[in-house]
Amino acid sequence: MSDAVLEWFDSHCHLQDEFLEEARGRGEPGPDAGPASNGEHATALNAALARASEAGVTRLVCVGTGARSSEESVALARSFRAPGSAARAEGIEAWATVGLHPHDASDGVDGAAAVLDDTLRADAQGPDTQEASVVVAVGECGLDYHYDHSPRDVQRDAFAAQIELARSHGLALVIHTREAWDDTFDVLASTGVPERTVFHCFTGGPTEARRCLDLGASLSFSGIVTFKTAGDVREAAQLCPLERLLVETDSPFLAPVPHRGSVNEPARVSLVGAAVAKAKGLTAEVVAESSTRCARAVFDI
Repeated sequence: MSDAVLEWFDSHCHLQDEFLEEARGRGEPGPDAGPASNGEHATALNAALARASEAGVTRLVCVGTGARSSEESVALARSFRAPGSAARAEGIEAWATVGLHPHDASDGVDGAAAVLDDTLRADAQGPDTQEASVVVAVGECGLDYHYDHSPRDVQRDAFAAQIELARSHGLALVIHTREAWDDTFDVLASTGVPERTVFHCFTGGPTEARRCLDLGASLSFSGIVTFKTAGDVREAAQLCPLERLLVETDSPFLAPVPHRGSVNEPARVSLVGAAVAKAKGLTAEVVAESSTRCARAVFDI
């Protein structure tokens, strides 16, 4: 069976980085706003959705990294539900997360928390209260000691606060961790691990994978699994149970081989899934079905 006819779930992307030109034009972009879009943003987005649909993508989660990008991820997911939207025409459903990336931890969690509260309240009071909220998770949040754009103690505090937000609202937690494994596990040990937790863009090896799995968390693999030097990541994918394994693009970042270095997009999640399937000695069909089922369980949709 061709990957193009399989159904894929891109569990982590940042499509809002090329969306809502008008909203960005009303004020100065914040530090988390991402690249400004141009006048062709709607056309480009619709084209990306068409390519995603052709590649078999039927669901995606658009991830916030601060107050501004979280607002945009929510707006994007809502727009996908509108009658006559390009997403509906292509058969693609979308959800959003709200969070503060560790790079911007110095901005404080209050802004993202307000976006979360406002969105959940609006969805609960909307015209169709039977429809689930567009927000399915808190994050991405966590620790990044590679760049240290925010002080490490501030990162830890912001991470702990967002874990509590996920727990208090009954939402999934999306974790970003880079060169900070021990402190990531320490924070989780001190706060408690939400029942539905996913380590996005997993970059560890078998040892880190086992520690995550022992906590009850799931692992999401990105285009990194296709990189020649990522043997440890492929070993982690090999040992990860299917019921705890998701796939993602992290677009517009981390395009998989053979597109490495280009702007990434949800259509390429099938290449990630194929690489995971190869590492596990399975068919892409099995990974597409199981990773979709796992994503739906993690995000409770």
